[in-house]
Amino acid sequence: MPTITKSNIDYDRKNLSDKSLLKLYYNMLKPRMIEEKMLILLRQGKISKWFSGIGQEAISVGVTMALKPSEYILPMHRNLGVFTTREIPLHRLFCQWQGKASGFTKGRDRSFHFGTQEYNIIGMISHLGPQLGVADGIALANLLKKNGQVTAVFTGEGGTSEGDFHEALNVASVWQLPVIFCIENNGYGLSTPTNEQYNCKHLADRGKGYGIESFIIDGNNIVETYTKLKKLSESVRKRPRPILIEFKTFRRRGHEEASGTKYVPDELIAEWESKDPIENFRSYLFANQVLSQEIDEKYSTEIKAEIDSALASADDEEIVIPNESIELNDVYKTFEYKEFKENSSKKEIRLIDAISEGLKQSMERHKDLIIMGQDIAEYGGVFKITEGFVELFGKDRVRNTPICESAIIETAMGLSIAGMKAMVEMQFADFVTSGFNPIVNYLAKSHYRWNEAADVVVRMPCGAGVAAGPFHSQTNEAWFTKTPGLKVVYPAFPYDAKGLLATAINDPNSVMFFEHKALYRSIRQDVPTDYYTLPFGKASLLKEGKNVSIITYGAGVHWALEVLGNNQDISADLIDLRTLQPLDTDAIFESVKKTGRAIILQEDSMFGGIASDLSALIMENCFEYLDAPVKRVASMETPIPFINQLEDQYLAKGRFEKALKTLLQY
Repeated sequence: MPTITKSNIDYDRKNLSDKSLLKLYYNMLKPRMIEEKMLILLRQGKISKWFSGIGQEAISVGVTMALKPSEYILPMHRNLGVFTTREIPLHRLFCQWQGKASGFTKGRDRSFHFGTQEYNIIGMISHLGPQLGVADGIALANLLKKNGQVTAVFTGEGGTSEGDFHEALNVASVWQLPVIFCIENNGYGLSTPTNEQYNCKHLADRGKGYGIESFIIDGNNIVETYTKLKKLSESVRKRPRPILIEFKTFRRRGHEEASGTKYVPDELIAEWESKDPIENFRSYLFANQVLSQEIDEKYSTEIKAEIDSALASADDEEIVIPNESIELNDVYKTFEYKEFKENSSKKEIRLIDAISEGLKQSMERHKDLIIMGQDIAEYGGVFKITEGFVELFGKDRVRNTPICESAIIETAMGLSIAGMKAMVEMQFADFVTSGFNPIVNYLAKSHYRWNEAADVVVRMPCGAGVAAGPFHSQTNEAWFTKTPGLKVVYPAFPYDAKGLLATAINDPNSVMFFEHKALYRSIRQDVPTDYYTLPFGKASLLKEGKNVSIITYGAGVHWALEVLGNNQDISADLIDLRTLQPLDTDAIFESVKKTGRAIILQEDSMFGGIASDLSALIMENCFEYLDAPVKRVASMETPIPFINQLEDQYLAKGRFEKALKTLLQY
């Protein structure tokens, strides 16, 4: 029997059985022993990085044991106890950390940057904040499904400084979502102490500002953590609402091992070492004759054997063999396009009507489709595209949002994780900058990283020509065409817009759907009245000629049509790309090889736009067929001005005709 020291933590076991207490102890001991082994392997160079959670095990284990296995948890990089308590095979965890194929990301991401639907765990990304909004989305799905489930999400005290934290709390409060926000206040954000992170006594106090119940829990007390979380989660299941919990704890090792802890006073480390959650609980269990030397040794032996066996099998696994085809194929979730053919009934409608009609019919077809955006409910959106939708589908599915683009994109991702579909309307495409991070770093990369679909459509009202100025007129498709994992659609006609929107919603991948505001009410076309789809990656050949290939999209299509209408002697192929990712390179190359000349027209400013890539592709693949240099026509290298005469000067429209004639004369 070891020497029994008095615990420095007061435990109130309430009605917990000896068996439950031992389970809590075992579940804390396991991640601690794994960590101690990982630190050895790190020094041996067998793993590349480690973020230690030593001293914080009680939080991960207590929260996880309080939740049901079917309920989602969104942990951070110090929450190994979440993964082990959910009983993920250690072999897979070790393979993940070694970058082996049997890990969760096939060597594409490290440490805990992964999720697993099998164990209902959704891992973090390095930007920290987005997972809070993702938890909102999962909780929203639970609320809509009325399944009585709760979602728990972790962040550190440093992460509470991010805008995502505040947006996520606000959305959860406004919508009364069943989500538990867990702040691990461990004293430091890398080397920055809490007094330089926030200027309030307790982070839990922030809950009051959002109308959220908040609690402070001793994060080193496993019994308090488990019993309070169990009680709170049971309450939230019965009465859905958000809860904010601040766990007081400490990070006893570096942010990651290479950073060390020189910036931490020795006496502070010693103080928290005396509050070690495992050593103190062990002393308590021994003192109360719940744990014996025999049981303790049995646990350690059993865990050590499991670690050694799993490490051996992970070590024996072959290293990942690079395969270009596999890498490229995993960027997007496989989408088997299903064609829905139009009927013979057509009516002439505007572009804006086609988008509204296509969205309405998709809502009727997909009962799990949730649409979200600022003012889209009773008001119908600033362009009135969703007018009348609340009466048809109800406010559960047609949701006004606070002004928080980042959290709503993240919420859409959470809905997707929970098996639903989401459409988010950016009030103006320009405002997407406030939600840029979750689009390009979460939605775009999730399938490649851990095989998770991001079933989200982001509608982007864009473009100039309506004298709206620098913040309501951008056409920013190039920000997204260069991001692997996103699809980019940009229709120019009502027929295309309706069919492509239906396909975008069917597609399990993230789609940025651009809608040119100047075309909304100015372009009319006969459009089938029923539901139909059009394939991605298939350009439309609007005119056929022999002397030049005009390649464009969006408003540029109508500018080109106007120029050709005024110059009947010009024999040109006019290609409307319709989708920019995937891109119909076959149609482009076939046309250029026939005509020998290519001119690319875009509304965006020149440098860094998609026209540059199209020009390079043509030069690389059609050079020997060209009779003249590839010509690009774009708008001025300035922000978009407001007043009409300046906007007209800015736009590429006024320069296209001259550039086209110059190219033909080359």
